Amino acid sequence: MNTTQFTACLQHVAQGMIASEPRLTALDQVIGDGDHGIGIKRGFTALQTLLSAPEFSPADIGDCLLQSGTRLMTSMGGASGAIFGTLFRAGGKGLAGRRELDAATLAEWLETGMQAIHQRGGAEPGDKTMMDALAAAAARARSDATLPLSEALANCAQAAMAGAEGTSTMVARFGRAKNLGERAIGHCDPGAVSMALILQFMAEFPHTR
Repeated sequence: MNTTQFTACLQHVAQGMIASEPRLTALDQVIGDGDHGIGIKRGFTALQTLLSAPEFSPADIGDCLLQSGTRLMTSMGGASGAIFGTLFRAGGKGLAGRRELDAATLAEWLETGMQAIHQRGGAEPGDKTMMDALAAAAARARSDATLPLSEALANCAQAAMAGAEGTSTMVARFGRAKNLGERAIGHCDPGAVSMALILQFMAEFPHTR
C-alpha cells in the first residue's frame, strides 16, 4: 500500500469512526464520562478534513501518520486525543521515509505506538484500556509480518476486537471506570473498542476498491 493508498485508507477509517459515534457513546455512558464517542467523532472529522484537503500531500507513510496524529491530538481533546494522537505520531516518527505499508511495517507501527502509549501513561495489557486491543493486534502483527498486508490487517483487526471484548472481564485501573471497581465487569472499554474499529476499517479498505 503506497502513500496515496494509505491516505485513502485513513479516509475510510475516519468515515467509519465518525459513524461509530453512537456505539462508542453508549459504551462510555455505562463506565465512563459518556463523551468518548463525541471526542472520537470530533477528532476523526478533523482528520477527514485534513486528509481530503487538496493541499494534503504527505511525503511518505510516516509523514501521513505524523500529520494525522497531530490533527487527532489537537482536535479530539482529553485522554483519548493524547492516546490516539500518540499512536499515530509515534508510528509516524518510526516510519519516517517509508513509502510502502506492508505487513512488517504494520507490525512496526503497532509495536512503536504501543511502547509510546505505555511510556506516556503507564497502561499495560490487563488494565482495561485501549492497550488491551492494541497489544493483541501488535502480537498478531509480529507473527504475521511475512503475510500479504490484507491478510495481516484482517488478522490484526480480529485479534484487536477479541482483546477489546476481553476487557469486559477486567477491573479498570485508569479513568473514571477505575472508580466503579468490579461494577465495570461485564462492560467493554470504549477505547479498546475504538482501537479495534480503527484496524477493522483499515482491514475493510482493500475490499472497497
